[in-house]
Order: sequence, then structure tokens, then C-alpha cells
Amino acid sequence: MGDQPLVFAHRGASYDLPEHTLAAYLRALAEGADGLECDVRLTRDGHLVCVHDRRLDRTSNGRGLVSARTLAELEMLDFGSWHPGCVPAEGDEPPDESHTRLLTLERLLDAVREAGRPVRLLIETKHPTRHGRDVERRLVAVLRRHGLSEPRPDDLVQVTVMSFSPLAVRRIRELAPTLPTVLLLEVLPRWLRLGRLPFGTRIAGPGIGLVRARPHLLPALRAAGNQVYVWTVNEPADLDLVLTAGVDGIITDRPAHTLARLGR
Repeated sequence: MGDQPLVFAHRGASYDLPEHTLAAYLRALAEGADGLECDVRLTRDGHLVCVHDRRLDRTSNGRGLVSARTLAELEMLDFGSWHPGCVPAEGDEPPDESHTRLLTLERLLDAVREAGRPVRLLIETKHPTRHGRDVERRLVAVLRRHGLSEPRPDDLVQVTVMSFSPLAVRRIRELAPTLPTVLLLEVLPRWLRLGRLPFGTRIAGPGIGLVRARPHLLPALRAAGNQVYVWTVNEPADLDLVLTAGVDGIITDRPAHTLARLGR
């Protein structure tokens, strides 16, 4: 791979299959993505599940808050039939539950391990939430059970934790000091001076819109010694932009397309 950036599948191969489903992640692994990106939220009874939105309405046939439902209640919902990739052609069998069932973080970790090859997993903790700091506490506890809270060079699975919340990033640094962290950026904070990131974080995660609007940002972050992972890079012009800038990671809904552009 040389100096090429890492390619991360954003919520799995989510252009082709329903986001955050096991099928979308298995597709991304089969396509050769270097890593996977997922969002996690806590259920009412304390389970970490892979869901982006605070509410269930957009990506399931349920209503209301993810945090107000138990895992058992969420597992009764359909999380995939809304996606065009789940509409069977005439005469085809309907998609199996890997395309439609809620995915827990535990099941995703199992799938990543079962891949049997190096995989980097980016886990974003979502805030604000009624659970507050419990999200990071529970995440570190799960990673510790899986032997992933203290990265070792020979581990096939390498976890990095991300958040838009500086406080969440700080909590991860306190709970698991050796876990890499990414501070996600949608706008440019006033306190971000000369590319310096807080709380020991060494990876910046700007959105592609911010990268377009602030051409000086990536050079400043790199000059300060930071790595840079950019999200969500789907369009050819945006891919050219970040490749020219020399980023370290590309987070995309279309991992196969990005890998092909890189000649991999």
C-alpha cells in the first residue's frame, strides 16, 4: 500500500447496502477496505448498538429514541428494508436478517475478528445523549473484554475511538490512555490554533465540507504533527482533493470505488 491513505467504510458499504447492518460491513470487508467506521449508542438497558441517529425514524420502521428502547425491543425492528439495496428483483428471495436486523457492537467485533486479516475499526461515540459519560465507560468495558482496550502491534484488529465531543475524547483518554482517538470536526473551533488538538489526540477528523471551505486546515494539521482522516468522501472531485492533500485516512460510503481509484 505504500504511502496511500487507509480506506474506511463509513457505516459499512453504505452506498450499496443499509448502513450499520452486518451485510454492509461484510461487503466492505470483502471489497478490501482497510477499516470500518461505526457509530454507537446505548440502549435503555445498557447495550451498545450501531445506530447513527438519535431517533429511529430514518433507518428503521420504529419511532422514538434509541436510548428509550431495550435491546430486545430494538431487535424486533427492521433496519434495512428502506434501502434500495434491499429491494429484491422479481423472482429473488427477500434479503436475510444480516441486511435488516439491528447490529450490536459485540456482533460487529466478532465479525471483524472472523475476517482473519488486519482490520482497523473506527468507533464514534454519539453525543449529546441521556447516558452521558456512560457511553465511553461501557465502550471501554466492551473493548477490554475483547482484549482491544490496549492496542498491541501484533493485533489483527486495531480500534480507534472518535467523537465530535472534546469531553468524550478526554474521557476515552482517561479510561484507556493507549487507545488512539480522533477529534471529529464539522466546523472550525475557535480554540483550534495552528492545528493543535486537545487531550492528547493526534488524529483530526474534518468533514469534507470543512476541508473545501478551509484550504489551510489540512496543511496546518499535518504541520503540527497530526494525522488526518476525512469524512465522508464519496465524489470523484473530493477524492482527488484529499489525495492531493496527502491525508492518512479516507472515510467513504463507497469503499470499492475509492480502492479502485487507488489502484488496489
